[in-house]
Amino acid sequence: MLVFRYDKSFDGLLSALFDAYSLRAFPEALIGPGEPEPLFTERVHEVATDEAHADRVWRGLERRLTSRTRSVIIYAWHGEQPQSDLLILRCLRRVFDEGGGVLADQADPAMKALYQLALKVSHERERLKQFVRLQKAADGTYFAAVTPEHNALPLGLDYFTDRFADQRWLIYDRRRDFGYYYDGHTARRVTLEDDRGMIADKLADEWLAEDERQFQLLWKNYFRALAIPQRINERQQRRMMPRRYWKHLIEME
Repeated sequence: MLVFRYDKSFDGLLSALFDAYSLRAFPEALIGPGEPEPLFTERVHEVATDEAHADRVWRGLERRLTSRTRSVIIYAWHGEQPQSDLLILRCLRRVFDEGGGVLADQADPAMKALYQLALKVSHERERLKQFVRLQKAADGTYFAAVTPEHNALPLGLDYFTDRFADQRWLIYDRRRDFGYYYDGHTARRVTLEDDRGMIADKLADEWLAEDERQFQLLWKNYFRALAIPQRINERQQRRMMPRRYWKHLIEME
């Protein structure tokens, strides 16, 4: 069994594909730094992430795929599912060998799985847009914590910078321990050392701005006033608003 070890980055995956064509040998497994080799491994190829090689592969995809179909690859990568990188590698091999039309081949289990994974990530991105609740901190910065199942926050960054362009905000993915801070002009990726316990599901009352407390009270009252107890359908509510988001929502307290 041929195994490729790479740094688990997207450029690293594209570099692995470049190496596979250069060696004329495609891996049966992909592993990351420090991961044990699978049973029956005969050879491990160490992939060096090379930006030039990755760019060359991506330009090849641009010639073969439309922008829409390339986004399927990007979204599937952010799915972070077990062995999804190997799935993407195998699908890209077919694209280079047979042309971009093969991505529409839903009779191929690999292509079907790729589209299904990309669709799940797309749904996660839409849920983030719907359910992120920014809370105003005492210093005027707006904060929201998220714990999405898939790594969809980077895919929603353009939406948040456009929607909240006149505010300073921090949206933090607690599951992956990174977020984006927007200073009113540009957004940058940040990782925080939470010595004071601020990065929680919601801001503690002591960190809130005074007017934020009032707005939260108004929102809770509005939510309760709209509710019709006789028509509560918890199953439908969980389907439209997954339970993993409830801990971040003020109205669900």
